[in-house]
Amino acid sequence: MAKLQPVRGTHDLIGHEARAHIALTEAARAVADRYGYSPIATPIFEFTDVFQRTLGDTSDIVKKEMYTFEDKGGDSLTLRPEGTAGVARAFISGGLRNELPLKCFYAGPMFRYERPQKGRLRQFHQIGAELIGVPEPTGDVEIIALGADILDALGILTETTLELNTLGDLPSRLAYRGALVDYFTGHADALSEESRERLTRNPLRILDSKDPGDRAVINDAPVFDDYLSGDARAFFKSVRAGLDTLGIAYELNPRLVRGLDYYSHTAFEFTTEALGAQGTVLAGGRYDGLIETMGGPATPGVGWAAGIERLAMMLRDPDVAVRPVVLVGMGDDGEREAMHLARELRCAGLTIDLQYKGGLKRGLRRANRINAAAAVLIGADELLRGAVTVRDLDSGEQVDVVITDLTDHLAAYR
Repeated sequence: MAKLQPVRGTHDLIGHEARAHIALTEAARAVADRYGYSPIATPIFEFTDVFQRTLGDTSDIVKKEMYTFEDKGGDSLTLRPEGTAGVARAFISGGLRNELPLKCFYAGPMFRYERPQKGRLRQFHQIGAELIGVPEPTGDVEIIALGADILDALGILTETTLELNTLGDLPSRLAYRGALVDYFTGHADALSEESRERLTRNPLRILDSKDPGDRAVINDAPVFDDYLSGDARAFFKSVRAGLDTLGIAYELNPRLVRGLDYYSHTAFEFTTEALGAQGTVLAGGRYDGLIETMGGPATPGVGWAAGIERLAMMLRDPDVAVRPVVLVGMGDDGEREAMHLARELRCAGLTIDLQYKGGLKRGLRRANRINAAAAVLIGADELLRGAVTVRDLDSGEQVDVVITDLTDHLAAYR
């Protein structure tokens, strides 16, 4: 039998890495709670049409990266490549129109078939927030502020730059689309095959191209700002004023776009130089046309998503484990008492590791390996005195503690 390995592009989360993911998610969730965003958990797979409608037939995700399969009932299903579509579907199918504004926070695994690299996996994890039912620019400001405060709570906001752009309203987009088609048509010979295909179906996506030849053409392409309507300019001005009021710094990036027609107004990304080529850690924007595109009522929305793996790579101290106290029982009586005390201390809120067998030497060796804060030694002599020996593993100090006082004594290690 071949040696078992995880599937390429997947990764086991074990020990401190798993704890870092949990701590990061819970820190983000705590900030979202303060903003009034309720948790939501959508299924890991949806009908394929949910993502084809929302991501567009010309997107790389739909064309190359989705994990799509036919189930035993003949339905085409897809593992979710992102979170927003599922939330929008839940809004429609759950009849949540009367719940507006709907404020959601989610966390969980996503799936894309792409080339694995540092910080980018085929099964990866995201946190995300969606604000549905708020058409005003204050919604954009709030969702960006939520992202900034989460990055700040993680201690990494100062290592990021908020890049900001506007995609305008529908008249602005139509005018800009026409200008891009005219420009790129005149330079079609210099474009990659993929960009020439996008030219007829989704010309804004050309601006996302990483092809060197495309980039040279893109440098002189029309800028969205020249085609904004008065209403779109006023909306973007209000967003920037709101960010200024909150003291959230940003840089304008006129090349920051979203290629699909249901996106409008604000697009933003928090980027960093700490991760090399994978510079975006949190990205989002306004998607006022998304829910209508999916067959629901016309409903505005704005949101963002962030990759947990990338965020975790930026944490200064990823090992967020509480240091345990190890109970070392010696002899049958000591082991029985250790088992009893372990449950009692855990119920009191302490983190307890139990040395199941092996005596003092083996117990202390394990305590050192798991970076325990203290060891409680329980042997026949201690039990005769109704006491245990508590050894501080940092200072080496050792004291006898009456068993009935043990919970209070160990409170310092909580």
